[in-house]
Amino acid sequence: MASAPKHCIALDNELNEAPWGKLFIDPASGKTFNLNNVEVVHFGTDTVRQLYKGQLQPEVMALFDEPGMVSFAGERWSAGRIGRDSGYQYRLQNADLGLILLIKSFHAQIDAVGPHLKIEVSPHCLRSQTPQQLQATLNHFAEQVLIDPAPAQCAVHIALDVQGWTPPRDFETKLHCRSRRVRSYHGIDTVEFDTSSAVYGRGESFLFGSPAGIQLAVYDKTQEAKLRDKLDYWRSVWSEKENYQDDQPVYRIEFRFHHSVVEQFAQGSINKETGEVLAFQDYADLFDHLDALWRYGCDSFRYLYRPGWFDPFWTLIARQALPTDPPEVDYKRYYKTSSGYSGKNVELLLGNYISCAARHRMSHCQAWKALEALPFFQLILDHYRDRGKKTWEVKKHVKDLLEERYIRYGKAI
Repeated sequence: MASAPKHCIALDNELNEAPWGKLFIDPASGKTFNLNNVEVVHFGTDTVRQLYKGQLQPEVMALFDEPGMVSFAGERWSAGRIGRDSGYQYRLQNADLGLILLIKSFHAQIDAVGPHLKIEVSPHCLRSQTPQQLQATLNHFAEQVLIDPAPAQCAVHIALDVQGWTPPRDFETKLHCRSRRVRSYHGIDTVEFDTSSAVYGRGESFLFGSPAGIQLAVYDKTQEAKLRDKLDYWRSVWSEKENYQDDQPVYRIEFRFHHSVVEQFAQGSINKETGEVLAFQDYADLFDHLDALWRYGCDSFRYLYRPGWFDPFWTLIARQALPTDPPEVDYKRYYKTSSGYSGKNVELLLGNYISCAARHRMSHCQAWKALEALPFFQLILDHYRDRGKKTWEVKKHVKDLLEERYIRYGKAI
């Protein structure tokens, strides 16, 4: 990504420079912005998905012999199967507790140690407990599901709800990010784009980025909460802010961090005083670093009003996470790249992949799209970038290999 854009100068109502002012001026052009009508009515963690590794307790699987209501760990749960897309086979759900237990990973044997448990935590559960209390609750249920459970990182959604601002029609054209995927929503329709920007409908809601990395969601939270029958709950949350107006819509800006991204921060960030890597694995330890994740999200997805300058609204939301007592931490993401081992694995993988793609008579576009969907696709790109190839050159390489398979072997593949 290009060098960091500049922020407009924040002023108070007396036009004095003030870090928390809502009047902004671009010192280069002299253009001014008045954001006094913009009110943040909620800011905090919206969702937590805590992973655990361990071996399944022998009696747990019997809970799913007959779907329905079951008793488990002193609580009543709705038990049943879930779709393969979740990565798990079964779920226990208790909406009163605000917890969903996803059990038995598709990617590990039932009698082996593996990531057999993911606990999803709802907003109302998050707000009802301290991070330490919540972690103790999650650990308690993990001990009932797994033998010797070990926290194995968590995914988090951090959300900011705002009144007095709506996404302008050109929002996604001025939103700059590393991701090439953009989704725009309107009503019940959805469209996906593999370009850096797109316009669909009136652009009421947007989703940028990949579920396996960092996503930015911008949407009408009032409408979404109404559709999910959660509007009364969220109005009670928003009304805690003095300037909340019940008759005005609330828009949400939400950064969603996959657990693999959180793990990169845990492995790459260092305590400046001790020199130790943070290496946290659960939400309680992550909590003190959520402000850093939010600021990283605001920098990864940059909303600019003109080249080289942040839109003042983005400055306003980014500063919500400025800590009063910042921890002495050097925050960085740790990346495992192809340079850390022999590239033979990538070459062998791609060769075998091309053979399988040719056998299924895939076009080069279909083959590339499927390759992009692999969770380690970035590793493949890193391997070839280390050898001086750009993404379009890798794509052409895949096309050439596939064409060669068809021409040399034809229907004998």
